[in-house]
Amino acid sequence: MGATARERLRIALGGAVQGVGFRPFVCRLAAASGLAGFVRNDGAGVLIEAEGPSAALAGFLDQLTAAPPAHAMVTRQHVTRLASLGAAGFTITASAAAGACSAVVMADLATCPECLREIRDPADRRHRYPFTTCVACGPRYSVIEALPYDRAGTTLRRFPLCPACAAEYADPASRRFHAESLCCPDCGPQLALWDQSGAVLATRAAALAATIAALRAGRIVALKGLGGFQLLADARNDTAVRALRARKRRPRKPFAVLVADAEAAAALAEISDAERAVLTSPAAPIVLLAPKPAARRQLAPTVAAGTPCLGIMLPATPLHHLLAAELGVPIIATSGNPAGGPILADEAEALRGLGDMAELFLVHDRPIARPVDDSVVRVIAGEPTLLRRARGYAPLPLAWPGTDGPILALGGQQKNAVATGFGGRIFLGPHGGDLDTAAARDRFVDSATRLPALHGLVPARIACDRHPDYASTRHAETLGAPLVRVPHHLAHALSGMVDRGIAGPFLAVAWDGTGHGGDGTVWGGEFLAIDPPRWRRAAHLASFRLPGGDAAAREPRRAALGVLHALHGPAALEMTGLAPLAAFAPAERLVLGRMLARGVAAPLTSSAGRLFDAVAALLGLCQRASFEGEAAMALEHAAGGAEGLALPVPLLAGEPRLVLDWRPTLLALLSQRAAGAGVEALAAGFHHALAAGIVAVARRLGAVQVLLTGGCFQNGLLAAAAMARLRDAGITVFCHRQVPPNDGGLAVGQIAFAAHPLIEEAG
Repeated sequence: MGATARERLRIALGGAVQGVGFRPFVCRLAAASGLAGFVRNDGAGVLIEAEGPSAALAGFLDQLTAAPPAHAMVTRQHVTRLASLGAAGFTITASAAAGACSAVVMADLATCPECLREIRDPADRRHRYPFTTCVACGPRYSVIEALPYDRAGTTLRRFPLCPACAAEYADPASRRFHAESLCCPDCGPQLALWDQSGAVLATRAAALAATIAALRAGRIVALKGLGGFQLLADARNDTAVRALRARKRRPRKPFAVLVADAEAAAALAEISDAERAVLTSPAAPIVLLAPKPAARRQLAPTVAAGTPCLGIMLPATPLHHLLAAELGVPIIATSGNPAGGPILADEAEALRGLGDMAELFLVHDRPIARPVDDSVVRVIAGEPTLLRRARGYAPLPLAWPGTDGPILALGGQQKNAVATGFGGRIFLGPHGGDLDTAAARDRFVDSATRLPALHGLVPARIACDRHPDYASTRHAETLGAPLVRVPHHLAHALSGMVDRGIAGPFLAVAWDGTGHGGDGTVWGGEFLAIDPPRWRRAAHLASFRLPGGDAAAREPRRAALGVLHALHGPAALEMTGLAPLAAFAPAERLVLGRMLARGVAAPLTSSAGRLFDAVAALLGLCQRASFEGEAAMALEHAAGGAEGLALPVPLLAGEPRLVLDWRPTLLALLSQRAAGAGVEALAAGFHHALAAGIVAVARRLGAVQVLLTGGCFQNGLLAAAAMARLRDAGITVFCHRQVPPNDGGLAVGQIAFAAHPLIEEAG
């Protein structure tokens, strides 16, 4: 057929092609190529029918995937030849969807430079408008109610377009051509400032000005942001920060800080190129950074004391840009949630749940369809690792061939996030928090219902943790579909496998706080040999008893007592000169000693997380934790840049399953501490000794590939030290990137297992 012969093609595209300006891009490209036809969203992505000369169609096809819009990602393309219709003109037509929708829901995107320029321009009609957006930025997941992604399927449908916005929407030359979140001061959402009773104090620009004045005066404000409420306070004002801590019942957990731009962030923290790239990305997450000495002068001492990192984020919305720029100082911006509950997204809920924390409420009338918290990223060994996957990242899919589904995975008890798997992809929903309160469990059930429903799915299988008492497991048992119970640490390993696209065999070092073991003990310091379709527990850390069981997670001193008992037996109770022992009353020591001696309410554990807690307590850093991970964070902070005293590498013993025995390491640590060695050097030495122990196990097992997974590898020092030593040993090593290494990634591993179950071999 000649180059000028007329053809018609049907082109079906999948991937991140909705909510990113893809249809306007196609329309402009088709017009420039002289083609006729249409483009529309459908349940699978974007459908195009294009007609014209064959040469023009060939060039059109090439350019579709060669230079798509900034946030688009085409992962599937199917082309069918059709009979020419002799059509003229190219249009965007009404969306169509039937049955299950496999289209990717775009994550929310931070304000683009063009929109930012407009809100700063006094001559622009969107000057200082807090909800300015275009095809390249703005709310996506947080406002979507139904697929395909069209205005009618979002909460923006409540705001009919004014003539000026309607003209932009219809203009192929405008960057707001078919921008579904399009709005302006005349037709879009508006601000209002409420008092604690819900009475309106000010609206629009006056509400913003009054909020800024209140923050300058040291007051605490609840702000309805993009995905839910945040609690704001002047980060320099120690009185305000202490008041927020008291009201939120958050005595020591670090607060994140919002600053106006990357330069303001650099004044507070050391920022590498990799960290700057994440900080300024369209996801705009909280990034954990090493604070500069200047941070201590510019921030209240209670913002993030005793931790190795300072969480900093840049504005993600025009509203945040306006606030940060006008105030010109760092702002505490923490999740707006009652203690132990999920982030609140509804104004009435916020008045009830945050009324004893905030004095004022800056709200708006754009409903939040899907609450979503701020994401958290830490750059470890030069690579970004998501620690909390939420705004800006969720629910973008992960490719995993063979995940036909539909499968629903319900995650764990802590840092819960649910996921669906179908069509060779896994959609991990946003961070939902711990399931320890009724409100958190209600939100979890809602998420577990709405995530598959968004795609029109009825799950054929349900995957959950093997722990029988997790709220997620109990809910799984009520759903009626076939249930797949997945070992906790195997789910960690498989989540990393999906994240990094690892092909077996590999050794997963799965270290965390606790997880249900298959042998009556509490696991947490595991080495799992993965060689699909088989896996085995190849090695683990030496076990010790946890007096009081789960209470030890809140009291590192209990873990320390268990460690001392493993080292010295009953004589450990007499070592009252050590900080953990001194922290107990004599009667308490007596009761705990009986627990340890009898093994009653003192389960055996191999937990690396509890071992870190024990060392933090033994070095006098933390006896009672006010939040998960506090003791381990204190230990990493203490290690800082210290070179570290050389401590014995844990010993390897056992056959066929290896045991990595940390007792020689701890005996040396205690001996050197008694001899006057510094806490910092010992903390660093402990990290490096464990990293060396990981390499020893990998070498003994002949591992070629090693994956570091589990919450312990949020510790930058441990992860970086282990990675460096493994690479020096000629071993390929992987850490998590897009899936959190902590329990926030469990659902991904659960889906991988449910799709392709592995057989457990005896270790």
